[in-house]
Amino acid sequence: MIRRALLALLGAAMIFQLIGQQAEADEKFIIVQSTTSTQNSGLFDYLLPRFQDRTGIQVRVVAVGTGQAIRNAANGDGDVLLVHSKPSEEKFVADGFGVARSDVMYNDFVIVGPASDPAKISGSNNVMEALRKIAEAKTLFASRGDDSGTHKAELRLWKAANIDAGAASGDWYRETGSGMGATLNTGTGMGAYIMTDRATWIAFGNKGDYQIMVEGDPKMFNQYGVVLVNPESHPHVKAKLGQAFVDWLLSNEGQAAIASYKVDGQQLFFPNANDGSG
Repeated sequence: MIRRALLALLGAAMIFQLIGQQAEADEKFIIVQSTTSTQNSGLFDYLLPRFQDRTGIQVRVVAVGTGQAIRNAANGDGDVLLVHSKPSEEKFVADGFGVARSDVMYNDFVIVGPASDPAKISGSNNVMEALRKIAEAKTLFASRGDDSGTHKAELRLWKAANIDAGAASGDWYRETGSGMGATLNTGTGMGAYIMTDRATWIAFGNKGDYQIMVEGDPKMFNQYGVVLVNPESHPHVKAKLGQAFVDWLLSNEGQAAIASYKVDGQQLFFPNANDGSG
């Protein structure tokens, strides 16, 4: 009788141990609030299995526009923020929502358009001049209009060109309110010019007769940053696991993985965590 009771207790202890181990394994994940470009380009599909193999930590990505990703992270709906609007990221940290911000990688923006090129901007490396030509010709331009990093950069460029594109909303200037992939689909369908990050464009499979029209202007530089969400603002943040992901991205191994990701032989992102910029 005593032996049976001891065996039952031992069995129960083993079950509870197994349940505890499974619960711990289930908890070994983080949520990363990020942009649509890192997802649409296939970068995360390439990077995350490598990180998980190294650490055992699963990464669950919420891919939205940068503005929404920052709002989500500020609300505590994530452990790490990886987006591409440096002024907004720095404000996120200054407001106490992030621990620190680090450069992680960059690429650039391009303007794509149909082969017919109604605004005659093909081959330009002057984005201001190209935008002025689009506005003067009143040719269709599809904007994300979603407060994303790409949208924020596009608005800065219109402003620098002294053009109030918003005043033409619904006319030649069309706002999709969608992610980059959806905006490319919509824009190519209507024959509009579109500003996109190069990585999403390279990975985009529905190009038709569309080509890169404007590229190479330093004003179209596109920096990505990574921030650990501040556990002092949101105590439920998995700071240790989140920091492990940040550290891996910034490590030689993570940076090499970013550099090695290519589509059709083209490198989509260029690591710069060790360039001395912050």
